[in-house]
Amino acid sequence: MFGRWLNSRRATGAAQGNALAGLEVPLTAGLLSCRVLDPVNAVVPQAEFVVTDGAGRKVFGGETDPFGNVLATVPAGEYRLAVTAEGFTPFHASATVAEGGHASLGDVTLQLSAPPQLPAPGEWEVEPMHSQIGFTARHIGLARIHGRFNNFAGAVRIADRMEDSAMHVIIDAASIDTNVQMRDDHLRSSDFLDVGRYPTMEFYSDRFVHRGGTRWGVTGALTLHGVSRTVTLDTQYLGLGNGLEGETRAACRATTELHREDFTLTWQTMLARGIAAVGSSISIDMDIQIVPKS
Repeated sequence: MFGRWLNSRRATGAAQGNALAGLEVPLTAGLLSCRVLDPVNAVVPQAEFVVTDGAGRKVFGGETDPFGNVLATVPAGEYRLAVTAEGFTPFHASATVAEGGHASLGDVTLQLSAPPQLPAPGEWEVEPMHSQIGFTARHIGLARIHGRFNNFAGAVRIADRMEDSAMHVIIDAASIDTNVQMRDDHLRSSDFLDVGRYPTMEFYSDRFVHRGGTRWGVTGALTLHGVSRTVTLDTQYLGLGNGLEGETRAACRATTELHREDFTLTWQTMLARGIAAVGSSISIDMDIQIVPKS
């Protein structure tokens, strides 16, 4: 695409009114470009790409534009381009960029990747030694505070049809851990989790929705601080593997965002200039491994 534009510009000048006619490239640099397509020649927007130099150092990276294009201005030299997208096998290519030149890889077609094998139907359980439930909250409008829950248990029923599966997770609210004792005691108090009245948090889901590739949406009811709300976990299934003792394991990563006010966690202190001491949104990040129930 860009190669055709550059050739046309050299032949006819800027009179064509192309939107890129004003693009300036430094004298010691050149252009590297390609267009990313899927197997049916549809463009792949938001595919991730990374440009590395001859020493393997990252020079530039980002996502393809809405038309599947990659366009990078880089110093003259040898480069390697890597393109990845959900549900496709990675693409790698090398290119030489000359001063004032244009190295076009043309149309790059990504091939579909085989989805990872799903867990076998049956009863599975969360393996807490190799799992983590963490969270991140904004502090004084600037920094982020990271924490986790140390004690939890969960069961997963894998159905013959994955979409019919279900899961139930119970978290010990008092096991909250931000690595600061005073802060953790405050979070356990009636100002926040009130663990004396609400000792556990629970999540139950029986709605697994395949979003393509390795992505799933797991929607269910989260009960926190005595309030239940519908929550969807944006989940990436990582596949099956074997542990050190040969046991079968399945792994996934999941994220979601909660709003404290939705669960009546409304304690707040305002700092100078109206800045909240604790942000209203809480990011949840989970790394989960499950094993067949013994």
